[in-house]
Amino acid sequence: MTTSIKIYPSNKELATDFTKEIIAKIDHAFHRKKPLNIMLSGGNTPKMLFEQLAKLSSKVKSWEHVHFYWGDERCVPPDHPESNYGMAKEALLDNLQIPETNIHRILGENDPENEARRYAEEISKIPSFDLIMLGMGDDGHTVSIFPDHLDLMNSPKLCEVATHPKTGQKRITITGKVINAAKTVAFLVTGKNKAGIIAEIFSKTSSYLTYPASYIHPEKGELKWLLDEEAASLIKHGTV
Repeated sequence: MTTSIKIYPSNKELATDFTKEIIAKIDHAFHRKKPLNIMLSGGNTPKMLFEQLAKLSSKVKSWEHVHFYWGDERCVPPDHPESNYGMAKEALLDNLQIPETNIHRILGENDPENEARRYAEEISKIPSFDLIMLGMGDDGHTVSIFPDHLDLMNSPKLCEVATHPKTGQKRITITGKVINAAKTVAFLVTGKNKAGIIAEIFSKTSSYLTYPASYIHPEKGELKWLLDEEAASLIKHGTV
């Protein structure tokens, strides 16, 4: 595994830079005539990225070889305001010339256990994703793996049903097995409320292993940390 970190003045500049990187990956896959399998994240920074990618979509030679998946989904219908798919659809997908068959959403409106099995079967056809985008909550969770269910990082399954520890909301999430098999994993983390956990993860304090985000180690791939200055504000010099 190789690890890199980039710190940006703002979340907007982070989104702009990563948008360019995604376009480069898409073009590279197009020239190689290979499918590009990208797993998307929810959240405000990804939404900003999706909007920028939509604006620059004309720069992409073809979307026919790009396939979009999701790392987790709330158990709500696709038109619900909390749907990760719904956010991506409005910000990005509705603005692209991409085949509907290339959009592989988690069916949050279906029975959670059955949908977790169905989605696991669908993503099992991909040995390793080309890119998995991740966010991190202010409790250190990523996708829908929360600190009280660290066992999902080591689950033999590809998908599990998770429960939000505060709201009790059911969610469907990929497991650590999927994330750590990816070719590239990119954490997009912004905001001062994430600074303390970021500092603990990078300095490996005694409590850092209580955070699910600290268990992301793509075995044969690349781990990227993309932070804005607020999220990186407590990182001590020399810990990166």
